[in-house]
Amino acid sequence: MLRFFIMFLLLCALTVPASASVELALGNNAPATISEVYYREGVSFLAIDDVLPAFGLSGRWDSVAHVYKITTPYGTASISPGSQYLKMGESFVPLKHMPRFIDGRLRVDEIFVSEQFPALLGYSVYYRNLNPHAPDPSDDESSLDRFFSFLLHKKEVTNGSALRGVVIDPGHGGQEPGSLGIGGVKEKTVALDVARRLEKQLKMQLGIPVYLTRDSDYALSPAQRLEPATRSDVDVLLQLHAQASTHAETSGIFLFVRTQEEFEGGALPAEQGASMQLAKSLQQSLLKQGLPVPKIVPAPLLPLGRGNLPTVLVEMGYLTNQADVAMLTQPEARNRLVLALYDGLKTFADEQKEKLQ
Repeated sequence: MLRFFIMFLLLCALTVPASASVELALGNNAPATISEVYYREGVSFLAIDDVLPAFGLSGRWDSVAHVYKITTPYGTASISPGSQYLKMGESFVPLKHMPRFIDGRLRVDEIFVSEQFPALLGYSVYYRNLNPHAPDPSDDESSLDRFFSFLLHKKEVTNGSALRGVVIDPGHGGQEPGSLGIGGVKEKTVALDVARRLEKQLKMQLGIPVYLTRDSDYALSPAQRLEPATRSDVDVLLQLHAQASTHAETSGIFLFVRTQEEFEGGALPAEQGASMQLAKSLQQSLLKQGLPVPKIVPAPLLPLGRGNLPTVLVEMGYLTNQADVAMLTQPEARNRLVLALYDGLKTFADEQKEKLQ
């Protein structure tokens, strides 16, 4: 009951809208005040169209590519509400929080405004949050992160199967379609489709409980997505996403894990944690099916939560690449993907079982 009470209090906090004002200036210029600031899920968001003039830059929304393009002295930078990255040339810069549409405008978080984007451009920026209730953007240990750290701890296994239950989190949903690709294919749709097929495979072959964070087309808060991972019989969290790129030739499956696994008694770097072991098992299974996996990436992504529960975020391909779209939508290719994910999970479970013996 205590867990559900804490969950109730957190959800109430996350759903209370808040606003703020910030001052923003480039170098020693007089600061401009941006009053339309939204406070969502512990983070302040500003409209990108309000931010760029303070930087002396401009940008526009590309409705075809579903990206926002920013003109900079070093070329065009692109961000998207369905991507955790800013693209500059051939480089991808991970963002702490994904851009999102709020009240019809694309908005970015204040870490992006005050730190990440200025550092990328070599700009010196003055930034001040005028709302005393807003969190310090330099505080990496936010209350939401601490809550996730409390939730996502691996449960001790004393007997039986090393894989007692799996949570599958199909990304986005509802008013958040995620990336949009060739032919109008939506990330939220392919993620849910693959999640359902993988759920069926796990139940049929292993006979273990599988929990989907969503089983239809609706949006979830971060806390709602991670809540199923607190169950006592859950040993793995698998998150399914897809990407988009301004370059049609960009393709491949990318696997993301936490930068470190946190325990009550300390922490381990990503390379030594169970999430990395799970990612390597998935990578090998995907490669055996002929599905390219360029790399496993340790990254501080909020969806991964914190703690030491084995967790991998699978970017299943690029919806702007013809071959990747075929893999995610055509039955035979999609079944190969599902089988590879299943085999990777089973291999990981077998390896964990050997360690227990």
